[in-house]
Amino acid sequence: MSLALYFDVHVRAAIADGLRLRGVDVLTAQEDGAAEMEDPELLDRAGVLGRVIFTQDQDFLREAHRRQAVGESFGGVVYSHQLHSTVGQCVNGLELIAKIYEPEDMANSVEYLPL
Repeated sequence: MSLALYFDVHVRAAIADGLRLRGVDVLTAQEDGAAEMEDPELLDRAGVLGRVIFTQDQDFLREAHRRQAVGESFGGVVYSHQLHSTVGQCVNGLELIAKIYEPEDMANSVEYLPL
């Protein structure tokens, strides 16, 4: 079973398109009708859907670290800084994560791209 990804609104469409061409299951917040949700709600939404959120928004890191500190569970976060990684690096790293990791591998954790 591969990992399903959930993209927040700050992620470029080219990354989702590239992953879909490689067979990775991607759902964007816009496609889900959740583009206006606040970060904590969006992180919860991804978890409810059994997906790991990919973001380029540092606010998600703060929320994930807050949850780790208080023991509040979440499905996982993959983060890449917008200025420090290319579309290709994001697609390659996310494909690897999606195809190797299981949902339980990402539970309550944060991974950073590029790998």
